[in-house]
Amino acid sequence: MNINALALGALTAISLALANPVLAQGDLELLVPGKLSAATEGTYPPFSMRAPNGELDGLEIRVMGEIANRLGLEYEPVLVKWESVLIGLGADQYDIISVAMDITEERQKQVTFSDGWLESGGRVIVREDSDITTPADIKGRPVGGLVSSNWTKIAEELGGEVKAYKAESDSVQDLVNGNVDAVVTDAVAAGYVIKTSNLPLKMLEEPVSEIQKGFAIKKGKPNLTAAVNKALAEMIADGTYAKLTTELVGFSPAPVDPIRSLAD
Repeated sequence: MNINALALGALTAISLALANPVLAQGDLELLVPGKLSAATEGTYPPFSMRAPNGELDGLEIRVMGEIANRLGLEYEPVLVKWESVLIGLGADQYDIISVAMDITEERQKQVTFSDGWLESGGRVIVREDSDITTPADIKGRPVGGLVSSNWTKIAEELGGEVKAYKAESDSVQDLVNGNVDAVVTDAVAAGYVIKTSNLPLKMLEEPVSEIQKGFAIKKGKPNLTAAVNKALAEMIADGTYAKLTTELVGFSPAPVDPIRSLAD
């Protein structure tokens, strides 16, 4: 048998295994068999937030819940502060991080990312009457951003006097109150806030970054990574992803060319 035939046989075996929920569950390197626990914040609309009825909702909640459903697993969101998510993953407090985390080379050294599940980028939010018209204008101005995030790093690189927040909502409220002159955040999150809050805010046209977000998994769990990627690809292909996300943000943010998982 040649190498190509062997490779095809291996891929077929993997596909069959993932198509069988019982076998897949037994091979998924889960902390608790039959349950997919995922770290989320619950305070970062539209990715993770509370619905009017008090239940968790948001882009990552819907997508991760559908992934768990397709793998025949119980979905268990675990509320974690942003600055603690990687520490908790390393300590085996949950199986996966669903928090909206940018895929970066630095983070790829720490964790295994799923294929990119959402494409967005950084944008600057200002008050409607602001004299800030381009990202470069935030130089020397007080600027808000989520603590330990790429947004604070970008704001610093642009010369802003950064004020870090533990919750995105707090930075936006400080912007409205005039305590900061701008906030650097995710474009999808910014669009959602401006659309739904009726606050006197606007988003600058010029992006400050273009990124993809991935679900972070502890290194050494190739089967779980492969299963998540398969379920994600299938839900994008059959239109389920678009249905779940468009309802919240008005469009499907699925990457056209997703960043692929790196082998452990």
